[in-house]
Amino acid sequence: MILITGATGFLGAELARQLVQQVGNIRCTKRSSSAIPEILKPYADKIEWVDADITDAFALEDALQGVTQVYHCAAWVSLKRADREPMIRNNIEGTANVVNLCTEMGIRLLHVSSVAAVGEAKPGELITENHHLEETAANDGYAISKLESEMEVWRGIAEGLDAVIVNPSIILGPDAGVGGSGALFETVRKGLQFYTSGSIGFVDVYDVAACMILLMNSDINSQRFIVSAENRTYQNITGEIAGNFGIKKPARLARPWMMEFSWRLAEFVSAFTRKSPFIDKVSAQTASKKQNFDNSKLLKATGYQFKPVSQSIKEVTVRLQR
Repeated sequence: MILITGATGFLGAELARQLVQQVGNIRCTKRSSSAIPEILKPYADKIEWVDADITDAFALEDALQGVTQVYHCAAWVSLKRADREPMIRNNIEGTANVVNLCTEMGIRLLHVSSVAAVGEAKPGELITENHHLEETAANDGYAISKLESEMEVWRGIAEGLDAVIVNPSIILGPDAGVGGSGALFETVRKGLQFYTSGSIGFVDVYDVAACMILLMNSDINSQRFIVSAENRTYQNITGEIAGNFGIKKPARLARPWMMEFSWRLAEFVSAFTRKSPFIDKVSAQTASKKQNFDNSKLLKATGYQFKPVSQSIKEVTVRLQR
């Protein structure tokens, strides 16, 4: 039996869909308050849903009975300052529970991390799996939680756990909703006028899930893989999104001081609205950084051919215009 944590999320749901189509019945955990994603409702007879929060070790242990493979996708994501410490604790504690149980029960684990947990390269160089984030107060809570969660997996590996880690870049897909990469599309659609000078990697959600399955079913272990299709500048990506919407492309450069003002304004507004800020300090600073990722390790290991990012952008914009 295969189990997925976080199957109600964007990536987890796509992974569950692909696995059901390939192997049939699977098991997925969710919180009792979580709704089943629309893309998984057609497979109701193939998915066994179990209410088990990753911080509840006893519920997880019950859910893992008879399981041979675990895809750990569950994680709390928030930009709220008030959520920083509880999010870090939740993600680390939850991953520690998954790692401990998989180690004890001899279950193979594929852990979903993020490029947020990968360090930076020297100017002009590509970021590889050999780079590691240095934990500082300047890092956002999510990045720290993913870094420390990875450390839990490496601890498990040292104790005999059979595991592999993936670090996806920004994930695109028509089912992203209004969060994550979906927020970028909505922002451009509403008439974004500015672009930033940075760059980062992008990848389709279908490709991330497909690569996870390939790695899980390989004999590879004790390694991490950057999962990213293409490196794009923010000017290029926002311009292409605007072009697909048939609207004017962002034409003004948002300089670092403007981004500094934006995150401070966002925090001020968030304090009154109690909603997540539209941009946080780290995101604002990162928007002007050039973060280009090397995917050659994954390509060599799997031979996978990524979907062009332009195709992903087109699919998202078509869905949003229905």
